[in-house]
Amino acid sequence: MFFDDWATIGRTILIGVLAYAGLVLFLRVSGKRTLSKMNAFDLVVTVALGSTLATILLSKDVALAEGLTAFFILIALQYFIAFFSVRSGRVSNMIKSNPQFLYREGCYFYDVMKRKRVLKVEILQAARSNGIRSMGQVEAVVLETDGSISVIQKTDQAGESTLENVKDRKG
Repeated sequence: MFFDDWATIGRTILIGVLAYAGLVLFLRVSGKRTLSKMNAFDLVVTVALGSTLATILLSKDVALAEGLTAFFILIALQYFIAFFSVRSGRVSNMIKSNPQFLYREGCYFYDVMKRKRVLKVEILQAARSNGIRSMGQVEAVVLETDGSISVIQKTDQAGESTLENVKDRKG
């Protein structure tokens, strides 16, 4: 139960080092986007890579070459989906959501909050986490594509607005 034999421990160490090195190599070649948190699709790939690594390490039924092939397939698929989503609006719309307002200029968007399953208390918590004492200090609260909540404070400064691509109530 606590110990089988040294060969199993040795296999885990050797396969672990080699699988980790292979994963790092694939990730370096594929670029920074592979492990980004831009949307749910990216999260799924990250979890799948972790699950694959654990399976390679702990399952004697999975050879190192099979595990490295699984890494390659997951990373290649993520790369191609990201590649095509940048070049095709249709592909992008299939795998990505758009940021949406939950609150703007003193108004909560309850229809969006209900559809996206966000409670008012979660918006207030996000504001508190950003050091905001009153919603009067807030220009907007946005549900981002990765599911996080961003709080935009009011400002008088000119420049490009970070709210340009956020969908209004109907989106």
